[in-house]
Amino acid sequence: MNIVLLDPRQTESEYWSISSKRQLEHLQQHLEITVGDTLKVGIREGKRYLTEIVEVTEQAIKLKPLKEESVPAKLPVTLIVAMPRPKVLRRLIMDSVTLGVEKMILLHSYRVDKSYWQTPFLQQLDHYVTLGLEQAGDTVAPQIEIHKRFKPFVEDVLPGLITAERPAYVAHPYVEQPMPFAIDHPCTIVIGPEGGFIPYEIDLLIKNGCQALSLGNRIIRTETVIPYVFGRLFSTC
Repeated sequence: MNIVLLDPRQTESEYWSISSKRQLEHLQQHLEITVGDTLKVGIREGKRYLTEIVEVTEQAIKLKPLKEESVPAKLPVTLIVAMPRPKVLRRLIMDSVTLGVEKMILLHSYRVDKSYWQTPFLQQLDHYVTLGLEQAGDTVAPQIEIHKRFKPFVEDVLPGLITAERPAYVAHPYVEQPMPFAIDHPCTIVIGPEGGFIPYEIDLLIKNGCQALSLGNRIIRTETVIPYVFGRLFSTC
């Protein structure tokens, strides 16, 4: 936890209060905070501050804001990813939020097991978003959408996300044209399931405005390909 996220209602008085059991246990057991220590705090969907701890009890930690700090910039990316296995979903959400995506879309496809959509983790997305924000020191959550029908999404929704200034790239190992490097514009990235999109799905994505591009001929796990492609697209080296 590199920042403590607070609900705006917890910051309405002169002294702010941390009362979440999870946050209290982390701060008291792992950081061993004491009165007078400084703590980085963010207001959910708002600003970020350096604060001073003024009181510590078992029930709450009270804080005094000292100065405003900058919130990390987002990556100008809409990430569309085929619904992964439930255990992968947790890591994928946290890592994508930590990396700073603006918007995420979970999508069904032929090789996505229908049982994945029954996972209770889908009801806990906000928790994993919070963990990702705390890791990154961010305060603003990405928008997350769920689309359980591939064809209607690709034909009716996807074209509205694509413009000349904001192209869409689908990672596909069976084409020759490489994924671009160090771009200077926003984009939409489409990542398939573990077994990849079937030919019909790739064709439909291309027909509706996506460019199929390669990251090499290795088949990469979903949770690995996302930081890899972001690092490639937005590298400043």
